[in-house]
Amino acid sequence: MVYYEMKKIFSKTSGRIAVICLIGLLIVVCGFAVSGVSYMNEQGEKENGVAAVRKLREAKKEWSGPLTEEKIGEVIAANLAVNNTEEYRSRDIRKSDIAFGWKQGFSDIRMLLVYAYGAFRDYDYYRPDSLVPEDAEAFYANRTAHLKEWLDTEAKDQFSEEEKAFLVEKYQEMETPLYYDYADGWKQLFEFAPTLLMIMVLILGFLAASLFSCEYQYKADSVFFASCHGRGRAVSAKIKAGFLLITGIYWLSVLLYVGIVLGILGADGANCVIQTGRGGWKSFYNITYWQEGLLVFAGGYAGCLFILFLTMLISAASRSAVVAVMTPFILIFVPSFLGGIRFPLINKILGLMPDQLLQMNMVVSYFNLYSIAGRIMGAAGIILVVYSVMTVMICPLLYRIYRKAQVK
Repeated sequence: MVYYEMKKIFSKTSGRIAVICLIGLLIVVCGFAVSGVSYMNEQGEKENGVAAVRKLREAKKEWSGPLTEEKIGEVIAANLAVNNTEEYRSRDIRKSDIAFGWKQGFSDIRMLLVYAYGAFRDYDYYRPDSLVPEDAEAFYANRTAHLKEWLDTEAKDQFSEEEKAFLVEKYQEMETPLYYDYADGWKQLFEFAPTLLMIMVLILGFLAASLFSCEYQYKADSVFFASCHGRGRAVSAKIKAGFLLITGIYWLSVLLYVGIVLGILGADGANCVIQTGRGGWKSFYNITYWQEGLLVFAGGYAGCLFILFLTMLISAASRSAVVAVMTPFILIFVPSFLGGIRFPLINKILGLMPDQLLQMNMVVSYFNLYSIAGRIMGAAGIILVVYSVMTVMICPLLYRIYRKAQVK
């Protein structure tokens, strides 16, 4: 019966179109992720492709290792040395690009200097240009100091005293010195993962929405429910087919995406903590890139299952694929529209919405904190557990609703 339900999905024109769209989506997203890494050669010309990735990796590998005070001082000195060249000061774009190329090897570390020596909420790209090697000793101390200053001024009313203490403690728990390595493969992987996961859920929504409504659409519900196993094994088969459909397509797409991106850009830096990247410097989640990868794709799977099982539940209850297919759009796009509202309570609520599971790389950069049984914790662990449990709870409800459906 499960095989029959799966065959019924892919025998439809809509099912075949969905598969084609998924293949196209994977190709496009992988293309954007891979093309996002470029290399500026000695002539000031930008290069792309596998050869460019290799050159950039080699340049950054020269600066890999523990980010000690001495290493930070070397980066500051190297940055100043480039700034003093004729090419850097020239107004000629080609010469400026050549000077930019000289900074590629330590560009990631230079970006950390932007955050370490600027105010907590400010971004000044040229801040490292005013530093001297002696400033290196304040590199790590500034991270916690700037957080405390921000919590005592701009964010003094956004967090409770317990939450402030939690953030400071997490910052202080980060092991130093950080170990830096080339990790562009992981950064590009995470940057485009939400795009892949969100559009995948929307496409799968069209398939999942029709799974429990097709009998009504074809006016075959009376035959289906009157059959020997119409209100038992046949209903279970639909639920199993939905689970296998979602699981199979999700993990096949994700594994291909991860394999292609990391295969081309490299999986170097997997054991580096996310604080070594510009997007993770302020994060209070002390995890490595490979751990973030598990969080991103495990969260994506949990979100995909919840949203699509909810879609199937609405399809079974409403007997309409049109109504059900709106569910993924609402759950993904409505929170995005409300995200522009700067109000702490609304931000806390939005931080627990299911769409956050599809963008866990952003969740680990947010300061969404919640108190549960007197314990402060971030949103990542909460939404992963809550929506996994809710998905399990939907299954018997879905079975009961469809099994008890009345034939009209």
